[in-house]
Amino acid sequence: MALAALLLVLLLLPARSDAIALPASVPASLLARFHAGLRLDRLAGVAANAPTSCGKDMSVVCSQVVVPLDRSGVVPGSVTLHVEVVPSIGVNRGVVFLLAGGPGQGSAHVFDLGTAANVSLYRYLFPGYTLVAYDDRGTGKSGLLDCPALQRANTADAERAATAACAVALGAQRDFYSTADHAEDLDAVRQALGYDKIALYGVSYGTKLALAYALAHPDHVERLLLDSVLPPELPDPFSANVLQTMPATLATFCAAGRCRAATGNFAGDVTTLANRLAAKPLRIAVGETNGTKKQVRVDGLELLSMVIDADLNPGLAAELPAVVRAALRSNTQPLARLADLHDTSNQETAVDLSAALYAATVCRDGPFPWTPDTPVGARVALEQSALAALPPGALGPFGPWAAQLGNADFCLGWPSPSGGAALASGPLPNVPVLALSGGFDLRTPTAGAVSVVARFPQGRLLVVPGIGHSTLTADYSGCAAAAVHTWMTGGVPASQCPRSQPLVTPVPALPMLPARPLHPLSPAATLAIVTATLKEAEAAWLMIDGLTGTNTPVPGVYGGRLTSPSSSTFTLAGYTVAHGVSLSGTIKIAKPGPPIQFEGILIVSGSGAAGGVLGLRSGSLRGTLGGELIG
Repeated sequence: MALAALLLVLLLLPARSDAIALPASVPASLLARFHAGLRLDRLAGVAANAPTSCGKDMSVVCSQVVVPLDRSGVVPGSVTLHVEVVPSIGVNRGVVFLLAGGPGQGSAHVFDLGTAANVSLYRYLFPGYTLVAYDDRGTGKSGLLDCPALQRANTADAERAATAACAVALGAQRDFYSTADHAEDLDAVRQALGYDKIALYGVSYGTKLALAYALAHPDHVERLLLDSVLPPELPDPFSANVLQTMPATLATFCAAGRCRAATGNFAGDVTTLANRLAAKPLRIAVGETNGTKKQVRVDGLELLSMVIDADLNPGLAAELPAVVRAALRSNTQPLARLADLHDTSNQETAVDLSAALYAATVCRDGPFPWTPDTPVGARVALEQSALAALPPGALGPFGPWAAQLGNADFCLGWPSPSGGAALASGPLPNVPVLALSGGFDLRTPTAGAVSVVARFPQGRLLVVPGIGHSTLTADYSGCAAAAVHTWMTGGVPASQCPRSQPLVTPVPALPMLPARPLHPLSPAATLAIVTATLKEAEAAWLMIDGLTGTNTPVPGVYGGRLTSPSSSTFTLAGYTVAHGVSLSGTIKIAKPGPPIQFEGILIVSGSGAAGGVLGLRSGSLRGTLGGELIG
């Protein structure tokens, strides 16, 4: 079981650095700790099984708001928006609209106001506020757009072709899913529900929508809570802002020696390897859990996509320093296996995140290095000309190839009009604004939040060090949530939070042994490899199963498998990260952390190992290897 309440924001596609929003889930065992940290015991009197008008577990009122497809009336048709409302309890302070990201997520679907744990969390954050979430046009239950080929695409070339085909399939309706259209839908919902002023809570792309609404309807905004801020003029067509700040963000991630067991220069390693793979992609076979082999290709874009996705996936973040360093030392198998896991785990259904709606919105919004009416055939030359005109360092330390992370490449084949859907000109309202930013947020860097806060006289910024995208729900310490609670009730929120500990620590250097070891290693050398293997297994579990609550088998780098029989347990069967040293046994969460503490029993075997049995407790391994006592 996973906590979908701890909301949002995952990259839509591997090459989309600006896409934003999925429920950031954690194991249910961590939910109790998160709630305890927020003192949610105050809400114990809330009726979890109250009857509802939508057949859910909470007092959710569902309704529909019909809006025109084309507000100019030229293209006929309408869209029916699915709306969910949870009335306030206690002192009535107002109404807050919850805005998910992507674009492509339905907010009603993501925030799931029919779940007791979710509503308890939001009522803590927004005490006395009526909660409203609706699915944007083209998402969830509001006329879902679905282009299956685009939903599956996971390379820049495949995305580009599938995007153009999706536009053809959507037909004339594709022109009416811009952010400006979404903002007018938001106002239609407000009017239909009979509210005058509303607070807006946006996450990632949801912050851009909130700001677009504030520009268009400033008189109806009470306050803005912006988490992982995307300024209204972004995303950059080449993701230049993301690429420029990436090295500094990676360096901060490894500050205070956190990655020293794997590398002394994570940012430099990523830069070197990404540019190398862009020039000569890696092609290698990786083993699957069913015993077959799969050819995997890893280029520079795939690596940067994994790096960016790490700001939503602490298991992936823990893997990367060691995996990148190993690849630079010619041990490329861990990188290929990680890329395969990354691509497989990134596949989403359209109802969870619509790739078609994402395309319809960003390809209509822009900005692009061409005018909206530019013919498709003329765009490549304009794109290349704009790239050539960029000043040195505009794409950070990466070559022009990295610009494919941006929406300009993604939308090259989108029929006219492409880009140019301007937002309202404002002015912005003079209302309280609190922006949250994670120090490890790679896709919406803190500079964007700084820029937006400066536009509001009552603006405040809270940066949470060590936390990635979707700050509020990624901060298990509860510091950000407590600040929001204080701010929403009229108090002065904290101006800073302490650096949070990671759920799992970065994996140490991955050893590389010959495929057929000539003789077993010493007990001490075996212990070092066992330690690295165990740390890698913990990170792999968190990356694939711990964040989703699923039991998706994970292959070892060189054999064996990891499975998760429960949300707090994983089992290793011949799991191998270095040739000749395999681990088997069951590991469970002893304390949820952060960092998570694990315990269990491991059997060490293999032609290169000093075999034996080890017990894991309080972070230490003890037992026997090769007949010698360990620990």
